[in-house]
Amino acid sequence: MTSPVPSLNRIRVGSAPDSWGVWFPDDPRQVPWRRFLDEVAEAGYEWIELGPYGYLPSDPAVLAEETARRGLKVSAGTVFTGLHHGPAVWEKTWAHVADIAALTRAMGADHLVVIPSFWRDDKTGRVLEDSTLTPAQWRDLAAQTERLGRAVREHYGLRIVVHPHADTHIDSEDNVSRFLDATDPELVSLCLDTGHYAYCGGDSVRLIETYGERIGYLHLKQVDPEILAGVIADEVPFGPAVGRGVMCEPPSGVPALEPVLAAAQALDVDLFAIVEQDMYPCPPDKPFPIAQRTRRFLHSCGA
Repeated sequence: MTSPVPSLNRIRVGSAPDSWGVWFPDDPRQVPWRRFLDEVAEAGYEWIELGPYGYLPSDPAVLAEETARRGLKVSAGTVFTGLHHGPAVWEKTWAHVADIAALTRAMGADHLVVIPSFWRDDKTGRVLEDSTLTPAQWRDLAAQTERLGRAVREHYGLRIVVHPHADTHIDSEDNVSRFLDATDPELVSLCLDTGHYAYCGGDSVRLIETYGERIGYLHLKQVDPEILAGVIADEVPFGPAVGRGVMCEPPSGVPALEPVLAAAQALDVDLFAIVEQDMYPCPPDKPFPIAQRTRRFLHSCGA
């Protein structure tokens, strides 16, 4: 007799433009936004992220109509930041954040995913700055992220969730722990991306069990360990690594998502778990069947 699949009733599953190969507001190699909305709904997802600002309509009335008639709701927007550069970049950062946060709030979402800036160019591999932060930069990163969390909450009623990401300064277990230990839990939560964390050598289950109160959001993703080994050996930047297929369709990669979801459910808080399979660029007909299979797989896990 097989054991019943546990009900992950605190996990709200969604997907994102990223799973359709969308990395930029406008790119001829990406699927049109209407096709993304049609297919993500048909694949069985109820929640979506905004993706790169300007890909989906930025007029809230238009976007609300387009999502509602497909039965879709927005879970979060996404911003990119270089807050380790200190107060000097605040005005530029806030100008980038404000429009995205306003649209996110208008769509009824509560979260803003914050991605740190890359230390090397994800297309060319050119090193932009040192891959290791100085103590002063760590202090600036913590202080300015708290400032962003406070401002976003006060102005837009949103909670920031910082996304550890390959080729950024918040990547490995040590750096994620250092960042969390240096920031105020009331202002800064984490978007745990299981694929990026595995890419950088981290254990998602251990992170959830250790820093459970800091986990505010999930991105579900897997890496192909064989391709990852080659990426590390060849020091391949993140963009070309995605081109090699380092991020793969569940359940064929790591980490196993069942224990990650079980650990997240055990936190006993409502969490979004947004599927993101990086695959830019990709043929336009590739994402939809993957999205369908992934949704069926997550159903089989109880989500």
